[in-house]
Amino acid sequence: MPQSLSRVLIHSVFSTKNRAPLMRDPAFRDQLHSYLGGCAKNLECQPISIGDTEDHVHLLASLSRTVAVADFIKEIKRNSTLWMKEKEGYKDFAWQAGYGCFSVSESKLSVVSHYIETQEEHHKKITFQEEYRELLRRHGEKWDERYVWD
Repeated sequence: MPQSLSRVLIHSVFSTKNRAPLMRDPAFRDQLHSYLGGCAKNLECQPISIGDTEDHVHLLASLSRTVAVADFIKEIKRNSTLWMKEKEGYKDFAWQAGYGCFSVSESKLSVVSHYIETQEEHHKKITFQEEYRELLRRHGEKWDERYVWD
């Protein structure tokens, strides 16, 4: 087979350090979404949906066949941190060290996209911690509470 093709959809979740509610301004959050999408495109990963609340981000993307998940997240977080630190009031900005990445079936793409795009509404009913635990449970992931929230 002479051509390499790939369609791997990943739903990434990462929060601000100590889940500080730093992303309160909707206009700023729109800029952040654009920047995160640009970072993904620079890695040849197609952003599909980006949503957030004031303390965490969800990013759904089609992963490039040449980029590992860990490298994708590392570069997205690194570049967006540098960008954020250039903004007034964000000099000390940092993302939490960890992250979650979950595979998404093509058949669930629209459901997951909608879920990501309606984060503010979703979080009127459930906390970030409850949401993240549920994502871990749904994907069969085991975790240690001592290390998930640092």
